[in-house]
Amino acid sequence: MSLLAAPLVLAQLAQNGMSVVDTLMVGRLGPRDLAGIALGGSTFTFVLILCMAVLFAVGPMVAQAHGARRPEDAARATRQGLWMALALSVPGVIVFLEAGPLLVLTGQDAVTAAVSADYLRAMAWGFPFALAFTALRGFLEGQGDTRPILIVAALGVGLNVVANEALMFGRLGLPRLGLVGTGYATSIVYAVMVLLIAAYLRARYRQFRVFAGMRQPDPGTLRELVRIGWPISFTLGFEVGLFWLTALLMGRFGDAALAGHQIALQSASTTFMVPLGISIATGVRVGQAAGRGDPNGVVRGGVAGITLSGLFMACAAALFWLEPDAVIGLYLPVHAPGNAAVVAFARRFLAIAAIFQVFDGTQVSASGALRGLKDTRVPMLLTLIAYWVVGVPVGVWLAFGTGAGSAGLWFGLVAGLGTAAALLASRFARLLRGRYLRQPIPGPAELR
Repeated sequence: MSLLAAPLVLAQLAQNGMSVVDTLMVGRLGPRDLAGIALGGSTFTFVLILCMAVLFAVGPMVAQAHGARRPEDAARATRQGLWMALALSVPGVIVFLEAGPLLVLTGQDAVTAAVSADYLRAMAWGFPFALAFTALRGFLEGQGDTRPILIVAALGVGLNVVANEALMFGRLGLPRLGLVGTGYATSIVYAVMVLLIAAYLRARYRQFRVFAGMRQPDPGTLRELVRIGWPISFTLGFEVGLFWLTALLMGRFGDAALAGHQIALQSASTTFMVPLGISIATGVRVGQAAGRGDPNGVVRGGVAGITLSGLFMACAAALFWLEPDAVIGLYLPVHAPGNAAVVAFARRFLAIAAIFQVFDGTQVSASGALRGLKDTRVPMLLTLIAYWVVGVPVGVWLAFGTGAGSAGLWFGLVAGLGTAAALLASRFARLLRGRYLRQPIPGPAELR
Protein backbone atom coordinates (compact mmCIF):
# COMPACT_ATOMS: atom_id res chain seq x y z
CA MET A 1 0.00 0.00 0.00
CA SER A 2 2.70 2.51 0.99
CA LEU A 3 4.65 2.01 -2.26
CA LEU A 4 1.55 2.84 -4.30
CA ALA A 5 0.25 5.55 -1.97
CA ALA A 6 3.48 7.55 -1.51
CA PRO A 7 3.71 8.87 -5.10
CA LEU A 8 -0.04 9.57 -5.12
CA VAL A 9 0.18 11.46 -1.83
CA LEU A 10 3.09 13.53 -3.13
CA ALA A 11 1.26 14.06 -6.43
CA GLN A 12 -1.84 15.32 -4.61
CA LEU A 13 0.32 17.63 -2.51
CA ALA A 14 2.03 18.89 -5.65
CA GLN A 15 -1.23 19.42 -7.52
CA ASN A 16 -2.75 21.19 -4.52
CA GLY A 17 0.52 23.07 -4.31
CA MET A 18 -0.63 25.19 -7.22
CA SER A 19 -3.53 26.42 -5.11
CA VAL A 20 -1.21 26.94 -2.13
CA VAL A 21 1.26 28.87 -4.28
CA ASP A 22 -1.57 31.01 -5.61
CA THR A 23 -2.76 31.86 -2.11
CA LEU A 24 0.75 32.56 -0.85
CA MET A 25 1.57 34.85 -3.76
CA VAL A 26 -1.82 36.59 -3.75
CA GLY A 27 -1.22 37.38 -0.08
CA ARG A 28 1.40 39.84 -1.33
CA LEU A 29 -1.36 41.75 -3.15
CA GLY A 30 -3.35 42.45 0.01
CA PRO A 31 -6.48 41.34 1.93
CA ARG A 32 -8.89 42.36 -0.85
CA ASP A 33 -7.27 40.05 -3.40
CA LEU A 34 -6.94 37.32 -0.75
CA ALA A 35 -10.69 37.56 -0.18
CA GLY A 36 -11.21 37.52 -3.96
CA ILE A 37 -9.29 34.28 -4.44
CA ALA A 38 -11.13 32.78 -1.46
CA LEU A 39 -14.46 33.40 -3.13
CA GLY A 40 -13.36 32.66 -6.69
CA GLY A 41 -11.19 29.70 -5.73
CA SER A 42 -13.95 28.02 -3.75
CA THR A 43 -16.33 28.47 -6.69
CA PHE A 44 -13.83 27.03 -9.17
CA THR A 45 -13.05 24.10 -6.87
CA PHE A 46 -16.72 23.30 -6.37
CA VAL A 47 -17.44 23.11 -10.11
CA LEU A 48 -14.15 21.34 -10.84
CA ILE A 49 -14.71 18.63 -8.24
CA LEU A 50 -18.32 18.15 -9.32
CA CYS A 51 -17.20 17.45 -12.91
CA MET A 52 -13.87 15.81 -12.09
CA ALA A 53 -15.49 13.29 -9.77
CA VAL A 54 -17.40 11.72 -12.67
CA LEU A 55 -14.01 10.99 -14.22
CA PHE A 56 -12.83 9.31 -11.03
CA ALA A 57 -14.72 6.29 -12.38
CA VAL A 58 -11.86 5.79 -14.88
CA GLY A 59 -9.50 4.64 -12.11
CA PRO A 60 -11.64 1.80 -10.71
CA MET A 61 -12.60 0.63 -14.21
CA VAL A 62 -8.94 0.50 -15.28
CA ALA A 63 -7.93 -1.14 -11.98
CA GLN A 64 -10.46 -3.95 -12.35
CA ALA A 65 -9.52 -4.39 -16.02
CA HIS A 66 -5.87 -4.57 -14.95
CA GLY A 67 -6.65 -7.15 -12.27
CA ALA A 68 -8.64 -9.22 -14.79
CA ARG A 69 -5.88 -8.78 -17.45
CA ARG A 70 -8.09 -7.05 -20.02
CA PRO A 71 -5.92 -4.20 -21.40
CA GLU A 72 -8.37 -3.18 -24.11
CA ASP A 73 -11.05 -2.48 -21.50
CA ALA A 74 -8.58 -0.24 -19.66
CA ALA A 75 -7.74 1.70 -22.82
CA ARG A 76 -11.41 2.02 -23.79
CA ALA A 77 -12.35 3.41 -20.38
CA THR A 78 -9.61 6.04 -20.66
CA ARG A 79 -10.63 7.10 -24.16
CA GLN A 80 -14.22 7.54 -23.10
CA GLY A 81 -13.02 9.44 -20.05
CA LEU A 82 -11.50 12.00 -22.41
CA TRP A 83 -14.80 12.31 -24.29
CA MET A 84 -16.55 12.79 -20.97
CA ALA A 85 -14.02 15.48 -19.98
CA LEU A 86 -14.78 17.38 -23.17
CA ALA A 87 -18.53 17.20 -22.61
CA LEU A 88 -18.31 18.28 -18.96
CA SER A 89 -16.03 21.22 -19.73
CA VAL A 90 -18.74 23.06 -21.67
CA PRO A 91 -21.15 23.84 -18.79
CA GLY A 92 -18.22 24.50 -16.46
CA VAL A 93 -16.69 27.13 -18.72
CA ILE A 94 -20.08 28.82 -19.14
CA VAL A 95 -20.49 29.06 -15.36
CA PHE A 96 -17.06 30.64 -14.91
CA LEU A 97 -17.57 33.17 -17.68
CA GLU A 98 -20.91 34.29 -16.20
CA ALA A 99 -20.05 34.01 -12.49
CA GLY A 100 -20.08 37.74 -11.62
CA PRO A 101 -23.84 38.31 -11.34
CA LEU A 102 -24.27 34.99 -9.54
CA LEU A 103 -21.76 35.98 -6.85
CA VAL A 104 -23.48 39.34 -6.32
CA LEU A 105 -26.83 37.57 -5.87
CA THR A 106 -25.36 35.57 -2.95
CA GLY A 107 -24.87 38.79 -1.01
CA GLN A 108 -21.11 39.23 -1.53
CA ASP A 109 -19.39 42.61 -1.44
CA ALA A 110 -19.67 44.03 -4.98
CA VAL A 111 -15.96 44.82 -5.33
CA THR A 112 -14.89 41.41 -4.02
CA ALA A 113 -17.38 39.70 -6.33
CA ALA A 114 -16.00 41.65 -9.32
CA VAL A 115 -12.42 40.67 -8.48
CA SER A 116 -13.46 37.03 -8.11
CA ALA A 117 -15.37 37.09 -11.41
CA ASP A 118 -12.30 38.37 -13.30
CA TYR A 119 -10.23 35.61 -11.72
CA LEU A 120 -12.77 32.94 -12.72
CA ARG A 121 -12.87 34.13 -16.32
CA ALA A 122 -9.12 33.59 -16.50
CA MET A 123 -9.40 30.17 -14.85
CA ALA A 124 -12.07 29.07 -17.34
CA TRP A 125 -9.47 28.50 -20.07
CA GLY A 126 -7.72 25.84 -18.01
CA PHE A 127 -10.87 23.96 -16.99
CA PRO A 128 -11.02 21.52 -19.96
CA PHE A 129 -7.35 20.66 -19.47
CA ALA A 130 -7.87 20.01 -15.74
CA LEU A 131 -10.61 17.49 -16.59
CA ALA A 132 -8.53 15.81 -19.34
CA PHE A 133 -5.65 15.44 -16.89
CA THR A 134 -7.98 13.68 -14.44
CA ALA A 135 -9.02 11.13 -17.08
CA LEU A 136 -5.44 10.38 -18.11
CA ARG A 137 -4.14 10.06 -14.56
CA GLY A 138 -7.02 7.64 -13.87
CA PHE A 139 -5.44 5.25 -16.40
CA LEU A 140 -2.06 5.42 -14.63
CA GLU A 141 -3.64 5.04 -11.19
CA GLY A 142 -5.54 1.95 -12.32
CA GLN A 143 -2.29 0.48 -13.65
CA GLY A 144 -0.52 1.24 -10.36
CA ASP A 145 1.96 3.43 -12.28
CA THR A 146 1.79 6.52 -10.09
CA ARG A 147 5.29 8.00 -10.21
CA PRO A 148 4.75 9.88 -13.51
CA ILE A 149 1.73 11.62 -11.96
CA LEU A 150 4.00 12.88 -9.19
CA ILE A 151 6.64 14.10 -11.62
CA VAL A 152 4.18 15.96 -13.83
CA ALA A 153 2.39 17.52 -10.84
CA ALA A 154 5.72 18.65 -9.33
CA LEU A 155 6.76 20.21 -12.63
CA GLY A 156 3.38 21.94 -12.70
CA VAL A 157 4.02 23.57 -9.31
CA GLY A 158 7.38 24.89 -10.46
CA LEU A 159 5.92 26.27 -13.68
CA ASN A 160 3.06 27.80 -11.71
CA VAL A 161 5.48 29.80 -9.56
CA VAL A 162 7.25 31.16 -12.63
CA ALA A 163 4.02 31.93 -14.49
CA ASN A 164 2.48 33.59 -11.42
CA GLU A 165 5.49 35.81 -10.92
CA ALA A 166 5.48 36.82 -14.57
CA LEU A 167 1.75 37.45 -14.98
CA MET A 168 0.84 38.73 -11.51
CA PHE A 169 3.70 41.19 -11.14
CA GLY A 170 4.56 41.98 -14.77
CA ARG A 171 7.93 40.24 -15.10
CA LEU A 172 9.67 39.28 -18.35
CA GLY A 173 8.07 42.18 -20.20
CA LEU A 174 4.52 40.95 -19.55
CA PRO A 175 1.70 43.18 -18.23
CA ARG A 176 1.00 43.30 -14.48
CA LEU A 177 -2.34 41.47 -14.14
CA GLY A 178 -2.56 40.93 -10.38
CA LEU A 179 -5.06 38.29 -9.27
CA VAL A 180 -6.22 37.72 -12.85
CA GLY A 181 -2.66 36.77 -13.77
CA THR A 182 -2.89 33.93 -11.25
CA GLY A 183 -5.88 32.52 -13.15
CA TYR A 184 -4.13 32.67 -16.52
CA ALA A 185 -1.00 31.10 -15.03
CA THR A 186 -2.97 28.16 -13.64
CA SER A 187 -4.71 27.65 -16.98
CA ILE A 188 -1.37 27.50 -18.79
CA VAL A 189 -0.02 25.00 -16.28
CA TYR A 190 -3.01 22.65 -16.67
CA ALA A 191 -2.50 22.63 -20.46
CA VAL A 192 1.20 21.77 -20.11
CA MET A 193 0.43 18.99 -17.61
CA VAL A 194 -1.99 17.35 -20.05
CA LEU A 195 0.59 17.45 -22.85
CA LEU A 196 3.23 15.87 -20.60
CA ILE A 197 1.05 13.05 -19.29
CA ALA A 198 -0.30 12.30 -22.78
CA ALA A 199 3.25 12.11 -24.16
CA TYR A 200 4.17 9.63 -21.41
CA LEU A 201 1.15 7.42 -22.17
CA ARG A 202 1.98 7.35 -25.88
CA ALA A 203 5.57 6.34 -25.17
CA ARG A 204 5.13 3.92 -22.23
CA TYR A 205 1.78 2.30 -23.12
CA ARG A 206 1.96 2.29 -26.89
CA GLN A 207 0.59 -1.25 -27.04
CA PHE A 208 -2.62 -0.13 -25.30
CA ARG A 209 -3.40 2.31 -28.12
CA VAL A 210 -5.09 4.60 -25.61
CA PHE A 211 -5.56 7.42 -28.12
CA ALA A 212 -6.67 5.18 -30.99
CA GLY A 213 -10.35 5.25 -31.85
CA MET A 214 -10.87 8.73 -30.40
CA ARG A 215 -12.91 9.84 -33.41
CA GLN A 216 -16.22 8.70 -31.96
CA PRO A 217 -17.59 7.93 -28.48
CA ASP A 218 -18.39 4.42 -27.29
CA PRO A 219 -21.93 4.65 -25.85
CA GLY A 220 -21.66 1.45 -23.78
CA THR A 221 -18.46 2.46 -22.00
CA LEU A 222 -19.71 6.00 -21.54
CA ARG A 223 -22.84 4.67 -19.85
CA GLU A 224 -20.66 2.58 -17.53
CA LEU A 225 -18.54 5.64 -16.70
CA VAL A 226 -21.64 7.67 -15.95
CA ARG A 227 -23.22 4.85 -13.94
CA ILE A 228 -20.19 4.62 -11.67
CA GLY A 229 -19.18 8.25 -11.84
CA TRP A 230 -22.32 10.26 -11.21
CA PRO A 231 -22.73 9.02 -7.63
CA ILE A 232 -19.04 9.81 -7.03
CA SER A 233 -19.67 13.31 -8.40
CA PHE A 234 -22.62 13.86 -6.09
CA THR A 235 -20.72 12.33 -3.16
CA LEU A 236 -17.81 14.75 -3.52
CA GLY A 237 -20.15 17.52 -4.64
CA PHE A 238 -22.06 17.31 -1.38
CA GLU A 239 -18.79 17.69 0.55
CA VAL A 240 -17.24 20.42 -1.58
CA GLY A 241 -20.62 22.14 -1.75
CA LEU A 242 -20.57 22.34 2.04
CA PHE A 243 -17.22 24.16 1.91
CA TRP A 244 -18.36 26.37 -0.97
CA LEU A 245 -21.52 27.42 0.85
CA THR A 246 -19.42 28.08 3.94
CA ALA A 247 -17.21 30.45 1.91
CA LEU A 248 -20.26 32.26 0.53
CA LEU A 249 -21.77 32.66 3.98
CA MET A 250 -18.39 33.70 5.40
CA GLY A 251 -18.41 36.64 2.98
CA ARG A 252 -21.27 38.10 5.00
CA PHE A 253 -18.86 38.60 7.92
CA GLY A 254 -16.49 40.82 5.92
CA ASP A 255 -13.21 40.61 4.02
CA ALA A 256 -11.11 39.90 7.13
CA ALA A 257 -13.19 36.84 8.02
CA LEU A 258 -13.12 35.66 4.40
CA ALA A 259 -9.33 36.08 4.18
CA GLY A 260 -8.82 34.25 7.48
CA HIS A 261 -11.15 31.54 6.22
CA GLN A 262 -9.03 31.19 3.07
CA ILE A 263 -5.82 30.75 5.08
CA ALA A 264 -7.32 28.10 7.36
CA LEU A 265 -9.16 26.33 4.56
CA GLN A 266 -6.09 26.27 2.30
CA SER A 267 -4.07 24.80 5.16
CA ALA A 268 -6.71 22.14 5.85
CA SER A 269 -6.93 21.41 2.12
CA THR A 270 -3.17 20.86 2.01
CA THR A 271 -3.19 18.31 4.82
CA PHE A 272 -6.25 16.70 3.20
CA MET A 273 -4.16 15.91 0.10
CA VAL A 274 -2.33 13.18 2.03
CA PRO A 275 -5.43 11.10 2.91
CA LEU A 276 -6.84 11.90 -0.53
CA GLY A 277 -3.76 10.33 -2.12
CA ILE A 278 -4.07 7.38 0.25
CA SER A 279 -7.75 7.15 -0.68
CA ILE A 280 -6.94 6.88 -4.38
CA ALA A 281 -4.35 4.17 -3.65
CA THR A 282 -6.90 2.40 -1.45
CA GLY A 283 -9.43 2.38 -4.28
CA VAL A 284 -6.83 1.00 -6.68
CA ARG A 285 -5.74 -1.78 -4.31
CA VAL A 286 -9.32 -2.73 -3.45
CA GLY A 287 -10.36 -2.59 -7.12
CA GLN A 288 -7.44 -4.74 -8.29
CA ALA A 289 -8.19 -7.26 -5.54
CA ALA A 290 -11.84 -7.35 -6.57
CA GLY A 291 -10.87 -7.84 -10.21
CA ARG A 292 -8.72 -10.88 -9.44
CA GLY A 293 -11.17 -12.33 -6.87
CA ASP A 294 -9.07 -11.78 -3.72
CA PRO A 295 -11.26 -11.12 -0.61
CA ASN A 296 -8.27 -10.83 1.72
CA GLY A 297 -6.75 -8.21 -0.55
CA VAL A 298 -9.95 -6.17 -0.33
CA VAL A 299 -9.85 -6.28 3.47
CA ARG A 300 -6.15 -5.45 3.73
CA GLY A 301 -6.34 -2.60 1.24
CA GLY A 302 -9.36 -0.93 2.83
CA VAL A 303 -8.29 -1.23 6.46
CA ALA A 304 -4.71 -0.11 5.75
CA GLY A 305 -5.90 2.97 3.86
CA ILE A 306 -8.30 4.12 6.57
CA THR A 307 -5.72 3.54 9.31
CA LEU A 308 -2.92 5.41 7.53
CA SER A 309 -5.17 8.38 6.84
CA GLY A 310 -6.33 8.63 10.43
CA LEU A 311 -2.79 8.52 11.81
CA PHE A 312 -1.53 11.27 9.51
CA MET A 313 -4.47 13.56 10.18
CA ALA A 314 -3.95 13.20 13.92
CA CYS A 315 -0.47 14.69 13.40
CA ALA A 316 -1.95 17.50 11.28
CA ALA A 317 -4.47 18.26 14.01
CA ALA A 318 -1.65 18.65 16.53
CA LEU A 319 0.12 21.14 14.24
CA PHE A 320 -2.99 23.31 13.78
CA TRP A 321 -3.75 23.27 17.48
CA LEU A 322 -0.26 23.87 18.87
CA GLU A 323 1.41 26.05 16.20
CA PRO A 324 -1.23 28.10 14.38
CA ASP A 325 1.02 31.13 13.94
CA ALA A 326 3.63 29.03 12.14
CA VAL A 327 0.94 28.03 9.65
CA ILE A 328 -0.48 31.53 9.25
CA GLY A 329 3.01 32.97 8.82
CA LEU A 330 3.35 31.09 5.56
CA TYR A 331 0.67 33.33 4.04
CA LEU A 332 1.26 36.77 5.58
CA PRO A 333 3.24 38.49 8.38
CA VAL A 334 1.53 37.49 11.62
CA HIS A 335 2.54 40.57 13.63
CA ALA A 336 1.89 43.24 10.99
CA PRO A 337 -0.75 45.67 12.38
CA GLY A 338 -2.73 45.67 9.15
CA ASN A 339 -3.14 41.88 9.32
CA ALA A 340 -4.36 41.67 12.93
CA ALA A 341 -8.01 41.01 12.11
CA VAL A 342 -7.21 38.39 9.45
CA VAL A 343 -4.77 36.61 11.77
CA ALA A 344 -7.32 36.51 14.60
CA PHE A 345 -9.89 34.85 12.36
CA ALA A 346 -7.32 32.41 10.95
CA ARG A 347 -6.22 31.33 14.45
CA ARG A 348 -9.81 30.67 15.46
CA PHE A 349 -10.57 28.67 12.31
CA LEU A 350 -7.38 26.59 12.50
CA ALA A 351 -8.25 25.55 16.05
CA ILE A 352 -11.61 24.28 14.81
CA ALA A 353 -9.99 22.65 11.78
CA ALA A 354 -7.82 20.64 14.17
CA ILE A 355 -10.99 19.01 15.49
CA PHE A 356 -12.16 17.61 12.16
CA GLN A 357 -8.82 16.46 10.71
CA VAL A 358 -9.17 12.80 11.71
CA PHE A 359 -12.81 12.78 10.59
CA ASP A 360 -11.78 14.13 7.19
CA GLY A 361 -9.08 11.51 6.72
CA THR A 362 -11.37 8.66 7.74
CA GLN A 363 -14.25 9.63 5.48
CA VAL A 364 -12.16 10.09 2.33
CA SER A 365 -10.31 6.78 2.71
CA ALA A 366 -13.50 4.88 3.46
CA SER A 367 -15.03 6.46 0.37
CA GLY A 368 -12.01 5.39 -1.70
CA ALA A 369 -12.31 1.80 -0.49
CA LEU A 370 -16.00 1.76 -1.43
CA ARG A 371 -15.20 3.17 -4.89
CA GLY A 372 -12.77 0.31 -5.42
CA LEU A 373 -15.76 -2.01 -5.04
CA LYS A 374 -17.84 0.19 -7.38
CA ASP A 375 -20.10 0.87 -4.40
CA THR A 376 -20.99 4.50 -5.11
CA ARG A 377 -24.74 5.03 -4.77
CA VAL A 378 -25.17 4.29 -1.08
CA PRO A 379 -22.12 6.41 -0.14
CA MET A 380 -23.68 9.23 -2.16
CA LEU A 381 -26.81 9.10 0.00
CA LEU A 382 -24.74 8.87 3.18
CA THR A 383 -22.77 12.00 2.29
CA LEU A 384 -25.99 13.83 1.43
CA ILE A 385 -27.20 13.13 4.95
CA ALA A 386 -23.86 14.00 6.56
CA TYR A 387 -23.19 17.31 4.82
CA TRP A 388 -26.60 18.73 3.97
CA VAL A 389 -28.91 17.23 6.60
CA VAL A 390 -26.38 17.61 9.43
CA GLY A 391 -23.46 19.88 8.44
CA VAL A 392 -25.22 22.79 6.71
CA PRO A 393 -28.13 23.18 9.20
CA VAL A 394 -25.78 22.96 12.18
CA GLY A 395 -23.41 25.55 10.72
CA VAL A 396 -26.17 27.99 9.74
CA TRP A 397 -27.92 27.60 13.09
CA LEU A 398 -24.73 28.19 15.07
CA ALA A 399 -23.59 31.13 12.93
CA PHE A 400 -26.86 33.01 12.61
CA GLY A 401 -29.18 31.50 15.20
CA THR A 402 -27.02 31.37 18.32
CA GLY A 403 -24.68 34.30 17.78
CA ALA A 404 -21.60 32.12 17.32
CA GLY A 405 -20.81 34.10 14.18
CA SER A 406 -18.22 32.98 11.65
CA ALA A 407 -16.88 30.23 13.95
CA GLY A 408 -20.30 28.60 13.86
CA LEU A 409 -19.87 27.89 10.16
CA TRP A 410 -16.68 25.97 10.90
CA PHE A 411 -18.36 23.95 13.63
CA GLY A 412 -20.87 22.98 10.95
CA LEU A 413 -17.94 21.52 9.00
CA VAL A 414 -16.98 19.51 12.09
CA ALA A 415 -20.50 18.12 12.38
CA GLY A 416 -20.72 17.22 8.69
CA LEU A 417 -17.31 15.57 8.40
CA GLY A 418 -17.73 13.68 11.68
CA THR A 419 -21.06 12.26 10.53
CA ALA A 420 -19.61 11.33 7.12
CA ALA A 421 -16.68 9.51 8.72
CA ALA A 422 -18.97 7.45 10.92
CA LEU A 423 -21.42 6.56 8.13
CA LEU A 424 -18.87 5.68 5.41
CA ALA A 425 -16.58 3.67 7.68
CA SER A 426 -19.61 1.77 8.96
CA ARG A 427 -20.74 1.08 5.39
CA PHE A 428 -17.37 -0.42 4.46
CA ALA A 429 -17.31 -2.49 7.66
CA ARG A 430 -20.80 -3.81 6.96
CA LEU A 431 -19.81 -4.88 3.44
CA LEU A 432 -16.78 -6.71 4.78
CA ARG A 433 -18.75 -8.52 7.47
CA GLY A 434 -21.87 -9.25 5.49
CA ARG A 435 -20.48 -10.08 2.07
CA TYR A 436 -16.79 -9.92 1.35
CA LEU A 437 -15.52 -11.87 4.34
CA ARG A 438 -17.99 -14.71 3.72
CA GLN A 439 -17.66 -15.38 0.01
CA PRO A 440 -15.24 -14.78 -2.86
CA ILE A 441 -15.14 -11.31 -4.35
CA PRO A 442 -17.45 -11.23 -7.39
CA GLY A 443 -15.94 -10.54 -10.78
CA PRO A 444 -16.58 -7.36 -12.74
CA ALA A 445 -19.72 -8.76 -14.39
CA GLU A 446 -21.31 -9.53 -11.03
CA LEU A 447 -20.26 -6.18 -9.61
CA ARG A 448 -22.29 -4.45 -12.31
